[in-house]
Amino acid sequence: MSRTALVYTPKFGDYDLGPSHPLKPSRVIRTYELIRACGFLEGPSVSLEQPSAADEDLLALAHSRDYIAAVRAPSEGRILPRPFDYGLGTIDNPIVDGMYQAAALVAGASVRAAELVADGAAEIAFNPGGGLHHAHRERASGFCVFNDSVIAIEHLLEKCGDGAKIAYVDIDAHHGDGVQEAFYDRRDVLTVSVHESGRYLFPTTGSVEESGEGEGEGFSVNLPLSPYTGDDVYLWAFKEAVTPILEAFSPDFVLAQLGVDTHYQDPLTHLCCTTQGYVMVVEEIAAQAERWIAVGGGGYDVTVVPRAWTLAFARMAGVEPPENVPDSEAEHYRRDDSPVPLHDVGGPKIDEDWLRVTREFAEASVSDVKQRIFKCHGLAEDDA
Repeated sequence: MSRTALVYTPKFGDYDLGPSHPLKPSRVIRTYELIRACGFLEGPSVSLEQPSAADEDLLALAHSRDYIAAVRAPSEGRILPRPFDYGLGTIDNPIVDGMYQAAALVAGASVRAAELVADGAAEIAFNPGGGLHHAHRERASGFCVFNDSVIAIEHLLEKCGDGAKIAYVDIDAHHGDGVQEAFYDRRDVLTVSVHESGRYLFPTTGSVEESGEGEGEGFSVNLPLSPYTGDDVYLWAFKEAVTPILEAFSPDFVLAQLGVDTHYQDPLTHLCCTTQGYVMVVEEIAAQAERWIAVGGGGYDVTVVPRAWTLAFARMAGVEPPENVPDSEAEHYRRDDSPVPLHDVGGPKIDEDWLRVTREFAEASVSDVKQRIFKCHGLAEDDA
């Protein structure tokens, strides 16, 4: 059985962008509480690990010193003259008390998860507070201040030395633009993003044509999908386009961003997956990774995200999840006195016309990936 670590602190609740903001810290807190209530932390192969905040040198693995200073300024009582230059003070990324410390703690937690795996203390480590994949080198974006995934990957590469290969696999409904940007001209980091097409959703990027540059050509992989894509089409596209590339790349580590905004109840996106489909995709990622780091990400229905991440953690820990949410946590999810299933019961109703559209869209994306990317990894277009 794999050794599995959960990296968590109640201070994740400090990453709070305001009461009306969709990125609610309760998503992460309830995930921990549900994992604990299910008994998943009691096994001998599971550990609970406390993170510490990333220092400036770690943050500088992904961000400029000028940007780091700009993020710190409000927390030190200093006025930031031009916050919009740094993507701060916007609706998506408001300036709030303690923002620097909270964001640095999230980054430090992903670094801690990476160190646990690199040092052999765990084969799998999960930081549900992480996955802030939109942050850029000098700009906050899309609810993300510091890009914890980029920081963790860069730290892993420094720690493991020349020759290490890392695959970043992002299943959030939004394109992982900040991580792609950081490694766009490199071949030691394969970035993969499966997402709702940027034609319909922030951040508008993530076409198949964004495939890397220079030495990195073919090492940025994007698989855009149509709105209303459900479990079957999503999983088919992943297995056809992503799995063969991961197998060919054969990474030493996988860092997986496990956003849950692909769910059909998510208020900000338009995909139509269920928790059953979500877990099957996590299984597919796990099959390609002997050592992997998982981070959270998007997902904005607070009755869905903790259930999905708890089910994913059950897979990481190699335990069978209970059928229902334990009674101690059920009040957060129930609408009446009935038991609350941990998995979805039922799912979205997608009409036949949309089923056809989503399938055709996925087939076109898969075909484009095979034509553009497969050859860079020694794969033929019919390999799958």
